[in-house]
Amino acid sequence: MNFALQKTLELLIIIGLGLLLQKKVAKQDLKGVKVLILSVALPATIFVALLKIELKGTLLIFPFLALTFNLIMLLASKYFLSVSLPKNENAKKRTLIMLLPSLAPGLSCFPFIVVYLGDDSLALAALADVGNKIFGLILLYMLAMHWYHKRAIKDNLDSSKNKIKSLVLSLINEPINMIIVLGLLLLGFGWHLNSLPSFLQNTVLSMKVLMTPLVLLFIGMAVRVKSGEFRIIISMLLRRAGIAFCLSALVAFSIPSLTPAMLLLLVVFPQSSCSFWPFAHMSAINSMEEKDAHPEPTFDVNFGVNILACSLPFSTILIIGIFSFSEFFVNPVALIGIGLSALAVSYAPDIFKSRSFMMDREKRTLDAPLRKKSALKIKRKSTLEEVANESKAS
Repeated sequence: MNFALQKTLELLIIIGLGLLLQKKVAKQDLKGVKVLILSVALPATIFVALLKIELKGTLLIFPFLALTFNLIMLLASKYFLSVSLPKNENAKKRTLIMLLPSLAPGLSCFPFIVVYLGDDSLALAALADVGNKIFGLILLYMLAMHWYHKRAIKDNLDSSKNKIKSLVLSLINEPINMIIVLGLLLLGFGWHLNSLPSFLQNTVLSMKVLMTPLVLLFIGMAVRVKSGEFRIIISMLLRRAGIAFCLSALVAFSIPSLTPAMLLLLVVFPQSSCSFWPFAHMSAINSMEEKDAHPEPTFDVNFGVNILACSLPFSTILIIGIFSFSEFFVNPVALIGIGLSALAVSYAPDIFKSRSFMMDREKRTLDAPLRKKSALKIKRKSTLEEVANESKAS
């Protein structure tokens, strides 16, 4: 069996096991799994990722391109991708803005790059992931805390000082933040993962191994996709893919000397699934709001789980398709066509809905005089009947 397909099936089977465990695992038990992920597995993964960062001058273009893509998608998520949601669903909009610009190439992209493009392309993809990590770990966390801090002060102006104090304490107490600070300090002193004693390396790597199965099981156990939400999520993921195809085509047009392997890397990397890191940030803030008894959450965590659950299979199927028809996808013109087609398909239901609404509105406007005229006729007829009846009675 093809290694890439085998890897995909392994990940989907773990999610399937999580789905089977839904009836046996209560919602309160899921909080324990989430704590294990956020306090052990994810900090270990982040620590290893930070200590593996080694940047060289000429290769800085790869993390820069990835970070630029993240920032463009962040703006697109705010102004284009989430416009289909009703105006009153602000928590879902913030959730989309956090998740859609993020990338998780380790789960959805790297296994296929190894098979189809080789180790050299994988090394470049890992380097590009540095920019994505900076965005997901630091910038998105700052954005999430900004929203929480802003809403906390707005909801309770009298206790703004206490909110700021609790915010600072929560930042210090979060294991993820402590690990990021520790990792950056070690990097600043020139330390890397190999610089640590063997027992520390093995301990951290052992905890890191828990990350993928725990996350996939958690997604399977926690996902509750409603029919209406499923349509919205797939539509958003299709828009995300369409914009990514268009951006890849623009870079390909700008640098015509790219090799086919580099073009494929440029196409598949932005199609990676949504990352778990923004969800970790949102979960941490959700826990803080539960302690504060906040009336309205900043994020819709359940909606975020559903996006993650749909994003992984969506991206893996898309990436397998790109590699299967690689000759077609290295053509920038074809990429533009696919991207625009994906955007058109995703926006079609909203356009038809808006058009039908406008047609109904116009019809009601045009029919209003007729209805008014008909009502006057009925009223006049009833008045004449009343007069006739009075005449007969007299």
